[in-house]
Amino acid sequence: MLPTILDLLSLRAAYRSGLTPLDIVEEVIARRAASEDPAIFITPVPDDELRSAAKALMARAPQANSLPLWGVPFAVKDNIDAAGLPTTAACPAYEYRPDVDSTVVARLKAAGAIVIGKTNLDQFATGLNGTRSPYGAPRSVFDKAYISGGSSSGSAVTVASGLAAFALGTDTAGSGRVPAALNNLVGIKPTPGLLPNTGAIPACRSVDCITIFATTVGDGIAIRKVAEGFDAADSFSRRATPATLPVSGLRIGVLTGAEREFFGDKEVEALYDQAIERARALGATIVAFDYAPFREAAALLYDGPWVAERLAAVEDFLATNAADFDPTVRGIIEGARGKSAVDAFNGRYRLEELRRKTEAEWEKADVLLLPTAPTTYTVADMQADPVVLNGRLGRYTNFVNLLDCAAIAVPAGFGKGGLPGGVTVIAPAFTDDALAPLADALHRAAASGMGIDRQAAIPEASRVAAVDDGFVEIVVVGAHLTGMPLNHELTGVGARLVKTCSTSGEYRLFVLPDTVPPKPGLIREPGHKGAGLEVEVWALPADAFGRFVQKIPAPLGIGKVVLDDGTSVSGFLCEAHAVNGAEDITSLGGWRSYISARLAS
Repeated sequence: MLPTILDLLSLRAAYRSGLTPLDIVEEVIARRAASEDPAIFITPVPDDELRSAAKALMARAPQANSLPLWGVPFAVKDNIDAAGLPTTAACPAYEYRPDVDSTVVARLKAAGAIVIGKTNLDQFATGLNGTRSPYGAPRSVFDKAYISGGSSSGSAVTVASGLAAFALGTDTAGSGRVPAALNNLVGIKPTPGLLPNTGAIPACRSVDCITIFATTVGDGIAIRKVAEGFDAADSFSRRATPATLPVSGLRIGVLTGAEREFFGDKEVEALYDQAIERARALGATIVAFDYAPFREAAALLYDGPWVAERLAAVEDFLATNAADFDPTVRGIIEGARGKSAVDAFNGRYRLEELRRKTEAEWEKADVLLLPTAPTTYTVADMQADPVVLNGRLGRYTNFVNLLDCAAIAVPAGFGKGGLPGGVTVIAPAFTDDALAPLADALHRAAASGMGIDRQAAIPEASRVAAVDDGFVEIVVVGAHLTGMPLNHELTGVGARLVKTCSTSGEYRLFVLPDTVPPKPGLIREPGHKGAGLEVEVWALPADAFGRFVQKIPAPLGIGKVVLDDGTSVSGFLCEAHAVNGAEDITSLGGWRSYISARLAS
């Protein structure tokens, strides 16, 4: 018996138990027939063709799970080519039938995945709400009165309702993230260029990304790794240069003040605050940052000259088929006709000015944690005010591709009304792998299940392990503390402050005689029941750690220091003989207090 929500681990377990891809395809066929949402697919793969695809896979790779995605059913947004199936971009008059797969689809099929159909979308991927399609509006899996999010509407609903294990979307302004938030899913939004766009209809070619909807972060990353890789046929494809993030001492930037805008949705705001506290509980340092330059960059995507890229993608077709466009989509694209080359350059200049301003904010934070969508709407409300309400959905998503960032959207729980909310972790280009452990941990901590199954347990085996950032932690207690005379020995080698905390109560602190600059000696005394001593934990690059330790003079050395949370970290300790007759300053609570008292006397 398969679970309601399909994931890679449950499918692999089913195959190990003796089920075959043909069995899974039959289940997909049955679930598809039972679906109450008629707007999910534009072109479902016919039942017999699905069966044929399963049989062909079994002939090509007879052994169960012998390919990375052996027998995994997936759906494809209908602006991405899948050989033999029409591509419409949700415009029937635009339809063509490709002879070859898009690069990403070809890679996934080669890994054993089976396409089950082409999914609905906001026409020409222009929208974040999922209602701009002549094929109907897919609905939230939690309340049919509400939007599914777009433009990758059908793709999100296929996964959230258990019809597919994953689905491909695209993302220019947030189309691979907003539908994830509104359907309790993970949305993998890679660094622009990491997944090639060959065989995808462009919206804004310079910033488009193919994305992945999945039930877990671990699944999404595994699928992304199958699909990614340089493709010379895509002029915007890039060779990955992976970047790291701190494993310890991670600084997460969050919204404050006037930049916290939820358009009156107190439930989504509460879910965002809960996600912040989860991040804090995971050990992150929460910092405020100024979202204003990011918000101004986001506005350029539709209010600036980038809308001309949407016209460039369909200009010839629009000239002959204007009546075939959704009215709202047509209005947005035709709005580019007044843009000039001068506007384009001025827009580019403005983006670079804002990028420079955001650099100052990235100095404060390693990762941004933002609401994926600040609110949601009913289909009726969206259709009554399609431009203004759609624009609100992109408040925290539109900047991400323009500023060349990686992002992962994850569920953040449910409001009292039963609708889900989501948050997105965002970091600079090529931090895709480094973001995954944090995103996975936040998803698990939200305990919101997967897709429509709010009670589903995220499989432990899909947990994303932290990536080793090559830094080593050390506890400092005296002259190396922030603002103290030897702190430069840490900052000078690229060390970063992880946290300020206390030791366990078993430590005593003494003033070492005849040391320049003055230094303390930290001694562990089992049985001593003190209040703990203030210390700092710093992280040094691994190659600098050894050199740093070699410079430590006797009677000081490095040992394990037990902190107030019970963890043990390498840190400064003193040989016991050196404190005989030395001044005991344990009662002051730490070296900083001692220095302050000394200066005041």
